[in-house]
Amino acid sequence: MEDSQSNNAWKFMVMVSVVLICALDMGSAQIRYSVPEEMEQGAVIGNIAEDLGLNIATLSGRKGRLVTDYTERYLEVDLENGLLLANGRIDRDKLCGPITTCVLSFQIVFENSPEMYRGEVEILDVNDNSPSFPESVILLQMGEFIAPGSSFPLESALDPDMGTNAVSVYNISPNEHFGLIVETTEDGTKIVELLLKKPLDRELQSSFQLMLTAIDGGSPPRSGTARILITVLDSNDNAPAFDSKVYKVSLIENSPRGTLVVSVHATDPDEGSNAEVTYSFSNRVSTKIQELFSLDPRTGEIRVLGIIDYEGASSYSLDVQAQDNGLPAIAGHSKVLIKVIDVNDNAPEIKVTVVSRMVPEDAAPGTVTALVNVNDRDSGKNGQAHCEIPNNIPFKLETSSSGHFKMITSDMLDRETTPLYNIVILAGDSGSPPLSTNKTIQITVSDINDNAPRFARPIDTVYVMENNGPGASIFAVTAFDPDQGQNSYVTYSFIDNLIQDLPLSNYLNLNSMNGTIYGLRSFDYERVKNFQIQVQARDAGVPPLSSSATLNVIILDQNDNAPVIASPSAQSGSAGVEVVPQSAGQGYLVTKIIATDADSGQNARLLYQVLESTDPSLFTMGLNSGEIRTARGILEQDSTTQSLVILVKDNGQPRLSSTATIHFSILGNVTEIFSERSNLVTNPEYASDINLYLIIILGSTSFIFLVTIILLIGIKCKQDRNSPEHYNSPGMCYGLDGSNNAFNQGPTLKESLNYTGAGEIIRIPDTHHYSVCLSPESAKSDFLFLKPYTPPMTQGQC
Repeated sequence: MEDSQSNNAWKFMVMVSVVLICALDMGSAQIRYSVPEEMEQGAVIGNIAEDLGLNIATLSGRKGRLVTDYTERYLEVDLENGLLLANGRIDRDKLCGPITTCVLSFQIVFENSPEMYRGEVEILDVNDNSPSFPESVILLQMGEFIAPGSSFPLESALDPDMGTNAVSVYNISPNEHFGLIVETTEDGTKIVELLLKKPLDRELQSSFQLMLTAIDGGSPPRSGTARILITVLDSNDNAPAFDSKVYKVSLIENSPRGTLVVSVHATDPDEGSNAEVTYSFSNRVSTKIQELFSLDPRTGEIRVLGIIDYEGASSYSLDVQAQDNGLPAIAGHSKVLIKVIDVNDNAPEIKVTVVSRMVPEDAAPGTVTALVNVNDRDSGKNGQAHCEIPNNIPFKLETSSSGHFKMITSDMLDRETTPLYNIVILAGDSGSPPLSTNKTIQITVSDINDNAPRFARPIDTVYVMENNGPGASIFAVTAFDPDQGQNSYVTYSFIDNLIQDLPLSNYLNLNSMNGTIYGLRSFDYERVKNFQIQVQARDAGVPPLSSSATLNVIILDQNDNAPVIASPSAQSGSAGVEVVPQSAGQGYLVTKIIATDADSGQNARLLYQVLESTDPSLFTMGLNSGEIRTARGILEQDSTTQSLVILVKDNGQPRLSSTATIHFSILGNVTEIFSERSNLVTNPEYASDINLYLIIILGSTSFIFLVTIILLIGIKCKQDRNSPEHYNSPGMCYGLDGSNNAFNQGPTLKESLNYTGAGEIIRIPDTHHYSVCLSPESAKSDFLFLKPYTPPMTQGQC
């Protein structure tokens, strides 16, 4: 109880010492604490935030964390108050063993920050172990004639504590025959031997019982005891003596088995069997050492038996004894000190602590990504290790301290170019030959929204056939965003556009998810031939980025308009009527068919042909010009009434057509004014400019002609009504529609033409047929009149 209280009091007195070393190395600092071992879990070691001058909110908000090189986590940091705490009981003897200075290294790092703070906690030894002897009872045999001054090695006490807490004093119970010799070796080990101060006399005292006590230097001190039982023997009173009390040799590590280390030799001044010497290791040589070395009991040769590893032990101390064959046997003792010479047989060891396996691509240069520790178990040049990574990556290593490196970003990162880095860390030593090792770590670059969606074609042309079905897809735009996740999620929308002063939404709809464009109504080439729209692609990043593409939409013509015959025009729903002079010769231009088609291209290319003709040999039709000319001169026996059914068709697929019927009257006394029509401009280039004038001229001429005919017919009909042959008169008049009504006008069809100056045209029904004939009295009166065409010819009719 008193020991515990005094130990706690000692711990309380050993206050935590803090040494803060500031270095101008990338804003890093180093702090050192000294604490006693055996601290309880949660015990405060120091205030990291206060000692480093850090704000508590900064320490917590920047996600600071403690990184160590040890598998077991001995330390932890409370981010709420900045205290460095013991995470559990720290046993210095278990952690560091015989190492004089026991230090726990740690680093304080922050995510996505180049700042790093290094620290060390020195674990001070506490006198928490008492010395103990390997055996509680030590048995010795001594001849009665052993001379005073002889010494007998005793097994040293073991104490895991270090420094002043280790064994410092040996005591033996008071007696007149024996004392102690305590020597300290080069490695600090205390060797204790039992000294015979006064000759023994078996007859006076045949045995002795002594108490050996080992006391450490702690405060308070601790101790351990062992009993020494000495039996006094008679006779053989000389012990063998070695040539050297200490043999010192050097041995290269990894020496093969059987290598001679040293030969020890001892002599015994006795004679006979008392002088015969046998060599062996003393019981102070551990089993582990006896597995590494062998000792020939006859020759005293020590040879290599196992694998000698400098990194396991840099030196060995072997206690050998030479024992004679006397009764009782007496042994002499010597020590063999073996120094192991290091060779470069260990490659550097790399230990990597990854601070963050995922680094954002906008991380600033200097961001710490990993801590690298390189250790070489060899010594000297063999243990001088260097570390490097490839030069062609945006990362570099900076030396933090000996054997400690930090890997930081050296340039800006771009996930779209390189999303993943497999970084090979190469460490090599300076031995001969040099050894090296490597380790690969993987760093992933996380995405930020630094790329706007990109269209494959920022300007594109879309061809849409007119009369498209409403709701059908006409085109699809696609934009690619090289970012990742929601940063690459693209939606589409129209940038406000108008088509013929109407909102774009009246005509088109855009699927915002896949960029498909749908037509909401049918397009009419004759109304809209092309228009332009703009589509925007926008990602879902924060903030969002966008780009746009321009689409030139071209409406393709479809053959959906039949040709419209503009000239010669019919009046009052009747067929066209033309007058041909009987004197017209071959090639005489009778008339020209002028037709238009609202379509374009091949759909508007018109061809003309004759479907039906009263006399196929009399007239010819220009296939492309629409000109009707006489194929020969007009003969007297030719009928004075000729009819042509004209077909006008376009070149579309499928072809559309219109027909018209034209009646010709061959007159013998028509002035040559008609011949002037043959000289009218027929160039299609000018047809659109003169159509209106041509229609007016032809309409006026026809009107005057018809008025004259009507007046003459009226006079003639009045005369016939006064005649008894009125009802079967050859000159009987009928209306143009086959009734007594002279002109029964039907409705006309009108539509707009699509060429400049066209005005309006009158569509001529294909089913109206007209006949121009001469009355029997024409030989007397030379008057012309119109009568309906009746297939069966009767007397008095044409």
